[in-house]
Amino acid sequence: MTVYELQQKILEQKKEKDICILAHSYQAREICEVADFVGDSYALSVKAANVAQKTVIMCGVRFMAETVKVLSPDKRVILANPDAGCPMAEQMDKELISAMREANPDYAVVAYINTTTELKTVCDVCVTSSSAVKIVNAMPEKNIIFIPDINLGTYVSEQCPDKNIKLVHGGCPTHARMTEAHALEAKAAHPDALLLVHPECRDEVVKHADYIGSTSGIMDFAKASDAKEFIIGTENSIVEHLQYDCPDKKFYPLSKDLVCHNMKLGTLPELLLCVNGEFGEEILIDEDTRLKAKSCIDKMIEYGG
Repeated sequence: MTVYELQQKILEQKKEKDICILAHSYQAREICEVADFVGDSYALSVKAANVAQKTVIMCGVRFMAETVKVLSPDKRVILANPDAGCPMAEQMDKELISAMREANPDYAVVAYINTTTELKTVCDVCVTSSSAVKIVNAMPEKNIIFIPDINLGTYVSEQCPDKNIKLVHGGCPTHARMTEAHALEAKAAHPDALLLVHPECRDEVVKHADYIGSTSGIMDFAKASDAKEFIIGTENSIVEHLQYDCPDKKFYPLSKDLVCHNMKLGTLPELLLCVNGEFGEEILIDEDTRLKAKSCIDKMIEYGG
């Protein structure tokens, strides 16, 4: 089958079976084109909670599908590729953070959305890359343990000087591979381009950026900007999406190595199998765990996330 034929089959089947397809922005273009919603992980979870369909397929990684289930317990949530995990989300476990809480009783624990559901159960507040600074500033606690991304945590710490933020070494291996040398080399190769980076990048990269923000923030900035050339400092699929969305502008990757291999696991043929019930994994979370994890997300909303 051709890409077009596969896409048409998926569109037909998802309508017939009353399925909602979510695709994270890091997914391939051909998958995004058949999705009902495309975006960042938390935004997709909120969208899923408000759709009429009772079955939701997440084209992304495991923690994203788990977040959908936490917010939509009445829906059947399927992770399109069961092997698609997130190394950052898996770096820390409940036991480690529970021990840190005991050792630092006067600290509140802030968890990046890129964490497992189990880990969220022992955290106080959840944040996204776009809301982290706002949420941390709004928290009444001065002492904060920020997990798991040390680079996002460093950025938040710099933006929230009134807070005493303790960082734990961890983060996104894809973004962390980027160095100052990558930034300087890209800027030298494209001197007229603006550098747009994700705060999961190292501070040595972030300091050279013309814009720092979430994946959606980067895309929105590039689309709205009067500039015509951009270096994209996040997963390279965003370069491709922006090339499609803004054919009158030029987009360059910060590095050819800025690739999330877990996000690249999903394929269009697999998605068709998933829609037909022949592939994927249903996400199941016990109610006690779900409610404890949801409390962490509810606090984020309370503080304006």
